[in-house]
Amino acid sequence: MDAAGPAPTPIRVGVLALQGSFREHMYLLQKVPGVEVVEVRTKEELESVAGLIIPGGESTTMALVAERWGLIPELQSFAKAGKPVWGTCAGMIFLAEAAEGQKKGGQSLLGGLDITVSRNFFGAQINSFETRLPAPECIRSFGSTDDFRAVFIRAPAVLSAGPDVEVLAEYTLTPEEVAAHGRDKVIVGVRKGVLMATAFHPELTTDIRWHQAFVDMVRKHSQQPDKVPPPLFQNLGRLPNRPPDLPVYGKEFMRPEQP
Repeated sequence: MDAAGPAPTPIRVGVLALQGSFREHMYLLQKVPGVEVVEVRTKEELESVAGLIIPGGESTTMALVAERWGLIPELQSFAKAGKPVWGTCAGMIFLAEAAEGQKKGGQSLLGGLDITVSRNFFGAQINSFETRLPAPECIRSFGSTDDFRAVFIRAPAVLSAGPDVEVLAEYTLTPEEVAAHGRDKVIVGVRKGVLMATAFHPELTTDIRWHQAFVDMVRKHSQQPDKVPPPLFQNLGRLPNRPPDLPVYGKEFMRPEQP
């Protein structure tokens, strides 16, 4: 028998590919053993996956594209069915029950997390930054360092969380930020059941532990009876269903990172 143990059972994880950093999420997901990655743009693709990542990007644009493609009811049904969902940055806004500073058309699509978020809490694109934060247990369990690299791009922040919401990460504000916001800390990572949200962008780093943690959530959930997704038809993911003018996420401000 292989000393490393048997290979994990393949699990199908989707990334909402309407706008934003979905390619970066897919790249890191492909590094997690036993994962089949699916770009999700249609009802059939969504129904075929056991878990979904909503990437960072522009929440208003993402909402408008989802509405144009008729995906909003399908996304709501997916979340209400109790399937695992991870939202990063804009995805955190979608999963929040309440949000401040929202644009018209950019309201939460899904809900489910008892949190109130402030959209663009950290300011505009020019205020984007990165730091290192303590890693929660679900991340440390996959080894490496006790902290992780957190990249914030026009990021939201959690202003308040319900008692049943697990706090995964907090950010300590700088003196200038304290003066502007009147508080010392904000929550930037949460989890409740099979819903997880982060204000930062793990997909813009080479650290795959957040993706490993989400896949672990999906795998444990899918092992329950009646949680197996339907077969993925061979032509899904190859359909010409992406408009050529669809905006693509940009991160020009980011310095190149060596693998």
